Amino acid sequence: MNDIIRDFLLETHESLAQLDLDLVALEKTPRDRETLDRVFRALHTVKGTAGFLGLDRLQAVSHAGENLLSRLRAGEIIFNPEIATAMLAVVDAVRRILAGLEATGQEEEADFSDIIRRLEALTKGAASNRAQPAAPPPPVVVGPTRVTVLPPEPPPAPVLAAVSMAEPAEGRHSAVSDGSIRVDVGLLDKLMTLVGELVLARNQLVGFRAAREDPALHGPVQRLDQLTTELQAGVMKTRMQPVGSLWGKFPRVVRDLAAACGKQVRLDLDGGDTDLDKSVVEAIRDPLTHIVRNAVDHGIEPPADRLSRGKPAEGRLHLHAAHEGGKVVIRVSDDGGGIDPGRVRAKAVAAGLLSADLAARQSDREAVNLVFLPGFSTADRVTHFSGRGVGMDVVRTNVEKIGGTVDLESRPGGGTTVSMKIPLTLAIIPALTVTCGGDRYCIPQVSLLELVRLDGDQAHTGVEYVHGAPVYRLRGNLLPLVHLDRLLRVDPTRPADGGATVVVIQADDRPFGLVVDDIHDTGEIVVKPLRKQLKGAAAFSGATILGDGRVALILDVLGLAQRAGVVSGPRDRAAAERPSAVAAAQARETVLLVASGGGRMAIPLAAVDRLEEFPRASVERVGGRSVVQYRGEILPLVRASRPSRHKRAAKRRPDEQRRLQVAVCAADGRRVGLVVSRLLDVVEEAVTARAPAGRAGVLFTAVVQDRVTEFLDIAAVVKAAHPAAVSPE
Repeated sequence: MNDIIRDFLLETHESLAQLDLDLVALEKTPRDRETLDRVFRALHTVKGTAGFLGLDRLQAVSHAGENLLSRLRAGEIIFNPEIATAMLAVVDAVRRILAGLEATGQEEEADFSDIIRRLEALTKGAASNRAQPAAPPPPVVVGPTRVTVLPPEPPPAPVLAAVSMAEPAEGRHSAVSDGSIRVDVGLLDKLMTLVGELVLARNQLVGFRAAREDPALHGPVQRLDQLTTELQAGVMKTRMQPVGSLWGKFPRVVRDLAAACGKQVRLDLDGGDTDLDKSVVEAIRDPLTHIVRNAVDHGIEPPADRLSRGKPAEGRLHLHAAHEGGKVVIRVSDDGGGIDPGRVRAKAVAAGLLSADLAARQSDREAVNLVFLPGFSTADRVTHFSGRGVGMDVVRTNVEKIGGTVDLESRPGGGTTVSMKIPLTLAIIPALTVTCGGDRYCIPQVSLLELVRLDGDQAHTGVEYVHGAPVYRLRGNLLPLVHLDRLLRVDPTRPADGGATVVVIQADDRPFGLVVDDIHDTGEIVVKPLRKQLKGAAAFSGATILGDGRVALILDVLGLAQRAGVVSGPRDRAAAERPSAVAAAQARETVLLVASGGGRMAIPLAAVDRLEEFPRASVERVGGRSVVQYRGEILPLVRASRPSRHKRAAKRRPDEQRRLQVAVCAADGRRVGLVVSRLLDVVEEAVTARAPAGRAGVLFTAVVQDRVTEFLDIAAVVKAAHPAAVSPE
């Protein structure tokens, strides 16, 4: 395939995606001249290029569509659903021809005469309507004079207007072309691989510098670290695609499916500018399409049913994407009939997926989540769209393969919301390194909640047993404990009476404690795929090379939870009985509580990178502000009690005089060290009673654990970091 054909295929595929959107939009606003002209120009370009390349079938189909569009632009007919269906058929025919051309290098031997005849019939109908104007109205008599009112002549076709409109469009295309180029995806993948290797080399040099403590290495290694980070961010940005690239197909999908099902559906799209790595976009394309089709086919009721229930005849489907807590959350919500838990239980029992006794004991939320079981379908009959039992289980499996999760919320009669939480990228991720049985393993930081140390007797007396399974009571909640050495069948290296280190992680919205021998450090790791010998191991999702050159396996948190029995197919009862409303979930805040300046403050846990202690002697003064050398960078220090203004602390406690307790926080790619008097606890609270902030640097004031607590605005604190200072004396 030569370069001209390849460029033509690429440009035409982009045009077809926009054509789908424009034709669906024209069906709703048929008199939108700008959109109609855009559709005409796109199809005219396809026809012209097809003629130049000798693609006769493609030229014939696009020419027939162009003729119909010319009649529409002349005002002889108005865009209607019949014309929309015919023009969408043209788009499908062009796609089919392009697919054959891409696969074989030649046009497909297909017959498109039916489509062409259909377009010609619509075009001739418009022409005949124009050739036979309506009969003149009856004469109007005014006094003795007889006056006949003649119909106005139709305006001439706007040939000059069409030519004048094409010129600025050509200019715009030229401007865009000058500012951008097309790059082969394979080249981007290679660059990403090379950047990954550079990150590994950077990590090794940083470790070497720390071991040697050679001042001569400090500057060059720090500069290399900074440049590597910037290069990594730049290359990753080139691979980013907006979620809107997925949104483009759904207006057409929803329109066609709603018409086939006899339903009226309005589609709202939100958050299309949210960026994701290209590999993640491709991975969620099919699961998201299945969820949308399910919402139209299963969720939204026919117009007559909706009217009988007091709803508008037109159903509403809403797609929303946003960044939340280091991940991208995509929600698909409909205002349909929801899922009936009783019907789901009956279907599951009839399909032999669970016993009648177990079904009767399940909560409504647990029953609704049975739709994720393999082979389960709520459809009463098999149709072209559903009912084959290949559905939500495949959606969940595909999303979990890329480290994401799927959740479902539904109220009978009130609609359904399916939420997908997915990682931003799959190539380079932050992770915590731990040791077990003498080997090192990495835990993705997106799954990490907190670290707990059980010293001495607490490792034995603090652990309880429920049905033979070890649990730890953490802030009043029972936390299941999973020993990594037992799960991997390796010998532990920690002393029997030396306490225990627990990494609190979360899988499928269920927290549990992973007991390891030791923890090391957090850092960015380059994810390498597993060889085929380890691909079937549920405990691992990949491998990486650490800064010291050692190979470490990346733990699959969900796989560990499933192997340990913490998480099974349907959600456990404890998770199922948690408040299911989205508003209730959003009202809960996970925060780090600190004491500072005689008061209590809360820091959003998602903004906390690390908790550190620095000797007061390590604090330096630079440009009137206090800083400390930290992990190859200069970290500004801000006293949490007064984040927005320079103010010396009052009287310090003896331990505070020797060492500083610091919460390292990040916002907008920058870090700052918040100096506090004491680190109190990590809590998850339903924050309801709120009061406005009394000063800058504070989001609001709320009651947490029966104490009035200020919630810090980390973004404002980081912004104010330069004028603020901590006195080193």
